[in-house]
Amino acid sequence: MSIDGVADLWDKLLGAQPDPPGLLVLLTAVAAVLAVAFRPVWRVARNAVTIAHEGGHALMALLTGRRLRGIRLEFDTSGLTLSSGRPSGLGMILTLLGGYIAPSLVGVLGAWLLGGNRITLLLWLAIVLLLLMLINIRNLFGVVSLLITGAIVFVVSWFADPEVQAVFAYAGVWFLLFGGIRPIFELQSLRRRGRMRESDADQLAHITHLPALFWVGVFLVVDVAALVIGAFLLAGQWLPQTVA
Repeated sequence: MSIDGVADLWDKLLGAQPDPPGLLVLLTAVAAVLAVAFRPVWRVARNAVTIAHEGGHALMALLTGRRLRGIRLEFDTSGLTLSSGRPSGLGMILTLLGGYIAPSLVGVLGAWLLGGNRITLLLWLAIVLLLLMLINIRNLFGVVSLLITGAIVFVVSWFADPEVQAVFAYAGVWFLLFGGIRPIFELQSLRRRGRMRESDADQLAHITHLPALFWVGVFLVVDVAALVIGAFLLAGQWLPQTVA
């Protein structure tokens, strides 16, 4: 690739895209809410939340000095991240904590990038993160799931018109912000029925001697706060235009 080609690619990656129509931001939010609320759609789309959830575990394990042993993504949208190190302590606590808050925090990061109209950069960062996660996947479905997800993001980022990229990016970010919350209620519902005894909240309770319900509350508070922050960042993309 020539120097000019590299420069063009760099400009495309880091350059700001045009402001999206205000109605687009609002409609993608509504679409994300419907995707989370409508069970048949949620069953499929939830895979994206699981990818972010397990990625959160993996990232925190690496940041706290634990050894990442592998990640599994299952057909039923469950997942498992294995790491080795001390079975207790701050590193283990943060690793367990990272799962349920990761989708919402990724959503906030995405909202911040979209607030600066960095749509292409957001999509390419998603591809890089998916590739890094792929290295640590240890089952076939997980590999296929990440490859398909990455391929979709790449096709949109490279071949789609700016308007299509904007719809895809905003819908994805809104989905993570809203979709990060529903699994917490699903978790507590299963726990109330005596299932999920080895959930992240229960493992945190065992390590910290704080009730599992406390940790479920922590997940919820962080994710609701992330939704509020993300919505504030994204609202700036349509409120001024609406008022004008």
